[in-house]
This record gives sequence, C-alpha cells and structure tokens, in this order.
Amino acid sequence: MKNLFSLVARTMAHSYRIGIKDLLVFARDRLRLITFVIMPIFMMVMTGYVFPTENALKHSPVGVVNLDQGPLGAQVVSALELWGTDNNNRLFDITYPKDQSDAVERIKKQESNGAVVIPAGFSATIGSGQQATITVITDESNPQISVLMSSIMDKVMSGISVQIGTREVSTLNPGLTDPEAVVQPFVVETIGVVPGNPNYFEFMAPGIMAMVIMMAAMIGLAGSVARERELGTLDGVLSAPTSRLAVVVGKSMAQVVRGLFQAALTLVLAVVLFGVVVHGNLALLALLLVLTVFSFIGIGIIVSAVSSDQETAVTIMMTLTFPMIFLSGALFPIQQMPTVMQWISKGIPLSYAVEALRKCIVLGTGIPEMRTEMLVMLGFGVVFLAVAVPVFNRATTR
Repeated sequence: MKNLFSLVARTMAHSYRIGIKDLLVFARDRLRLITFVIMPIFMMVMTGYVFPTENALKHSPVGVVNLDQGPLGAQVVSALELWGTDNNNRLFDITYPKDQSDAVERIKKQESNGAVVIPAGFSATIGSGQQATITVITDESNPQISVLMSSIMDKVMSGISVQIGTREVSTLNPGLTDPEAVVQPFVVETIGVVPGNPNYFEFMAPGIMAMVIMMAAMIGLAGSVARERELGTLDGVLSAPTSRLAVVVGKSMAQVVRGLFQAALTLVLAVVLFGVVVHGNLALLALLLVLTVFSFIGIGIIVSAVSSDQETAVTIMMTLTFPMIFLSGALFPIQQMPTVMQWISKGIPLSYAVEALRKCIVLGTGIPEMRTEMLVMLGFGVVFLAVAVPVFNRATTR
C-alpha cells in the first residue's frame, strides 16, 4: 500500500511539472497567447451582436399604405408613428408608399423591413359591425428579421385593435365602467422560472462557454502534443524517468487551466457586455466547467496519438468539433431539430455540457436537477480516457 501511494505521489508530481512546463511554453508564445484571449472575446461579441433581437429593430423602416378615407385608418397610422417613442427609441421609421405594389418593391430593394396595408373601406367595415383586415407584409429573404417583425406587428396591431374596440364599445354603451374588459376579457401574464427579464443571449452564453472549453481541451491538447512531436521535444519528455500516464495527466492539467481561464473570460464578457445573470451557484458552475473539460480530454489525447503532425491533428479536430457544435444545442435548440438529429445529439458530450451549464446559469438549478448530465459527462470522460491512455502509450513506444 505504501508503494502504491508513493507511485501515485510521484506520478502526480511529474504530471504537475509537465503541466507547468506546457503552460510556461504557451505563455512565452505571445502570438498564441493573444489569440487565446481574443478568441472568446470575438465569439461573444460576434454572437451577441450578430443575432437579431427586438432591440435590433429600433428605427426599423416600415412602409404604411393607408387606402382608407375614414378616421380609423388615420388612427392606426398615428399609432404606428407614435409606437415605441419613449427615450427617443422609436420602434418604426414610417415611410409612405403610394400603394401595395410600391411597398413590396421597396422591400425587394431592401429599403424597408416590412409594410402595413390598411384597405379601402376599413373604417366603414368596422363601423358596420363587421371585422376588417389589415395586411402586414414582411421580408422573407431574412427569416429571423421577418419572424421578429411579425411578432412585433402582432403586438402592435393587437394593442391598436383593443384601443379601437374600446372606443367603439364606449360609444355604443356609455354606461360601461370598463369597456376594455368587453373587448379584451382577459390578458395573458407570462412569468419565468427565475426573476428578471432574461434575454436571448442568456441562451447563447452557456453554449459558447461549452464550445470554448471543448476547443481548448480537444484542439489545444492535440495541437500541443503534435507540435512537440514535430519539434522533437516530446521524445525528450518521454525519455525522462516518468510514466506515460504522468505525461497524459500533466498535459491534460495544462489544458484544464487554459479551458477554465477561457470559460471564465467568456462568462465575465457575457455578464458585462450583455447583462447575463448567473442564477446558479458559482462553485457548482466551476464543477460543471471542470467536468466539461474532463469529458473532452480523452478525445484530444486519442487524436494526438494517431496524428503524425500538428496539421493532421487540427484537421481531425475541426472535423469532429463542427458537427458537435451544430448538433449539441449550443447555437440552436435541440427540440427544433429533426428526430434523427435529436437522437444523434444524445451521443455528443457537448450536448450534456451545454444543457447542464444552461440549467445552472439561466435556471439556477442544483445538482439533483442536473445529475443526469453530470453523470453522462463523467462517463464520457472515463471511457475516453480509458481508451486514450493505452492508445497514447502504444503510439509513443512504436
């Protein structure tokens, strides 16, 4: 038993020295260090500002075609002009095409994001007790903007409809104490699991953190081993009086440190730049980040062992990482994917990392609610490492 403890202590000491050596070599390469820091910043800023939100539609050019000669058509136009003007933050910049064809032509020329067409006889139709129709035209060449525009227009038109209906009911029955309740007998109140007003980037941030860790653990480790093999320094490390396990653990420790640093940087940027609120326990979040790194370390070791040079290692890693990014739910909800893709995502460790980080950061859940994800990530890490160590040992003793 004493010899076993001595062996473990010696292996860990050697692993520590190898890990420190890798971190020092990395820190001395200024170009790699700068790229290492810039990469998460670039990913956060790019995804945070590229994906459209309702805020992206401020001062959105919208054409309004009013073919109605009555007062209600003018009221709708006036409401659209005034909608969202608080704090000089106008929602729509209204233009006035001469007819529907002109409005469509402006959308095709990208001069407008959409149009509203109020038909002739709109006021007369409502005045006769019938239901009138307003046409909203959207730009289908940009689906995301189109969906946002449709959603906002639904809210705007619903509000205007209630205003018009309330006024008509008040005119017909002046004795009503609450005419709006007749037009809109109930309202829907939407609340979240956690307090506050979450934004779309709270969905994106955990996915980006998991992606950054995955690339640091897999591409960084494989590239590091392959680079040392090309330079000939790996032979010097392997010829030292230390075990192959110590080499694997030491290099893995270096990647864990790098991955955790990038994840922490990503989280800070998400909080500072995009107002992301971490509702979960920070210690639990740190544990999840370590488990995420652990689940990918084995893959990096296997690829580094079978790759003859750095270019091959990075190429293999890119081939593996890109499908995982798109199938893991990091960028798009898994529930929106076809059934076959959903089943494939269950075999990807990144899927469980993203889900666990999302539960912790967005929902503030504890270990019981994410026990499955944590066990699966642990299982992936153990299986991949169990395969990786003998593969690395065989590859380095040929």
